Amino acid sequence: MNRQTIDVLGYQEILNEIANFAKTNRGKNTLQALRPLPDKRRMELSLKEIAEAEEIIKISSSVPIHTLDEMELYLTQARKGIYIRANQFTYVLSFLQHCSKLKQFMRDKYYAAPNVSLYAESIGEVRELEEEINRCIRHGQVDQHASSDLAYLRRQLSIQTDKLKEKAQQLVKSKRYAAYLQDTLLVERSGRIAISVKRQYRSKIQGTVLDSSASGSTLYMEPSELGSIQEEIELLRMSEEQETERILYELTDKVLQHDHTIKIAIETMHHYDVLFAKAAYSRKTGCSTPALNEDYVINLKEARHPMLGDKAVPLSIRFGEEHRALVITGPNTGGKTVTLKTVGLLTMMAQTGLPIPANPGSEIAIFQHIFVDIGDGQSIEQNLSTFSSRLVNIIDILRVTNDRSLVLLDELGSGTDPSEGMALAIVILEQLYQKGATLFATTHYNEMKEFAEKTSGFLNGMMEFDIDTLRPTYRLLLGQSGNSQAFDIAIKLGMHPELIEKAYQITYKTNRSYRNELDAAILKEPGYQKQIAINKYARRSAKKPYVDSSTESFFQFEQGDNVLLTETNEMGIIYKGPDSKGDYVVQIHGEKRTVNHKRLKLYIKGRELYPENYDFDIIFKSKEYRKINKQQKRKYVEGVWLDSED
Repeated sequence: MNRQTIDVLGYQEILNEIANFAKTNRGKNTLQALRPLPDKRRMELSLKEIAEAEEIIKISSSVPIHTLDEMELYLTQARKGIYIRANQFTYVLSFLQHCSKLKQFMRDKYYAAPNVSLYAESIGEVRELEEEINRCIRHGQVDQHASSDLAYLRRQLSIQTDKLKEKAQQLVKSKRYAAYLQDTLLVERSGRIAISVKRQYRSKIQGTVLDSSASGSTLYMEPSELGSIQEEIELLRMSEEQETERILYELTDKVLQHDHTIKIAIETMHHYDVLFAKAAYSRKTGCSTPALNEDYVINLKEARHPMLGDKAVPLSIRFGEEHRALVITGPNTGGKTVTLKTVGLLTMMAQTGLPIPANPGSEIAIFQHIFVDIGDGQSIEQNLSTFSSRLVNIIDILRVTNDRSLVLLDELGSGTDPSEGMALAIVILEQLYQKGATLFATTHYNEMKEFAEKTSGFLNGMMEFDIDTLRPTYRLLLGQSGNSQAFDIAIKLGMHPELIEKAYQITYKTNRSYRNELDAAILKEPGYQKQIAINKYARRSAKKPYVDSSTESFFQFEQGDNVLLTETNEMGIIYKGPDSKGDYVVQIHGEKRTVNHKRLKLYIKGRELYPENYDFDIIFKSKEYRKINKQQKRKYVEGVWLDSED
């Protein structure tokens, strides 16, 4: 698998997450070294095992898996002729006990996981070895009952040590030494019993100086009377050490006699460690087992990018049955790149034999190669531009792609002159398609959308965008082509329609009216908030207020007309009028005022803002008024009066 694909899609991060669930270092290393394989049978077996392992975890999460690193080290040590030390046998014993526990644990889970539980049966019988080690080793030491000779030697050592201490006590209490001693306490130096003698009386006592005090005023001496007993003790200790080593060599040899059995047990334990780490990760992230196919059909149901967690927006896509190339359009930050990464990463996970974070019933195609070109990939060392470095990568992809390749291309052709980049993008897509690859590409180029629309085997898709909230929904819609939403966002934010229409004509070489979009945006605002929306539009518009110059009569204003108060520069909506003096009632920020026509200028005609037969009570009347009015139109309501709000 291409190293860049692993890095860009974040595949290694997923493996590191799974490795955190492993109990052994060897298991962690194995998980981190996993790579996708185009072996359908092997991957299906892996997925089946993980599903069974999850069933076992549901019953009991405490799987008796033992650490392996030390056990392998001790076996290597034994093969070189070095005996396993007594404290190391404590670890060996723990491992053997876990082997027995694991076999019993898996036997009890056969009903839930018949295939996975059988692996434990490959572990041979080690109870005899376990019992022998347990007999010979106690608390990290060779037990005195490991052999009769060792028991005898240790008894003699105990007897001679007691004899030595008794003799030393007699010496320090005797009148012969009383004047020469610093104190009557016995001390031990280098494993030998000594008495404390004043330095100036060194010559008065026959014996060996073993040590001195920090000041040098006291010498610690072994009197000659104790020498013979000390020598006997030393001989006994040497014999004890030799017997202890003999026992450890014998135990080590018995371990080597079970070398093959232990190696199988280690491999079985390792397999279980890796397997249950995968199962634990699958349960934590809500993964399911996908079906695998070699027909290059991808069917994801509510798939989620595993690194996004709860923030991931589910992706559903069924692709590959009639088309082999998908061109995805949509605004920036709309989810195009995440879609590519989700498809690529989940394909890699499935081909590694891992469940994927998607609903049951999802299906993944098996590919020989997965290639990606996402991000700038700028190389400072080679002094390449963003475009150049990406082009180098794409050239490599073109060279090795075949009909068993999945190719994911993000913003193909970007980073250079738009017309040239667009042409290159189309040529690259054509070539990859002709080589039989399955393609997913994102773009902002309209020409690529048209190319996909007209070319057999290609399909357009778009990332949905909610123009009302100005936010992407991150949902992929197949069979549709979108755009960057720049013009729709601009009209929503109040840019004048004529400016947007001009930009549209420059871009698409055709005309389109955005007046209806403006009306729709304003009409969605409740009550007098429509006025605020119009005011926002007016402030952001580069156009001067429209004035109907065909007549200067005050009869030019009609209910719903948007007008400008020339004295205060406020915006208002004509409610009614005129009266005989030419005065109109104008609603300004929810308040009705009487204003003479000479102080009003028409900004936007009501018929351009509202549909025919629009109910202006929504703007000019309160909610309570409209409710009562509606009730009284249906039937008479006693005791309820409708007061005019004029």
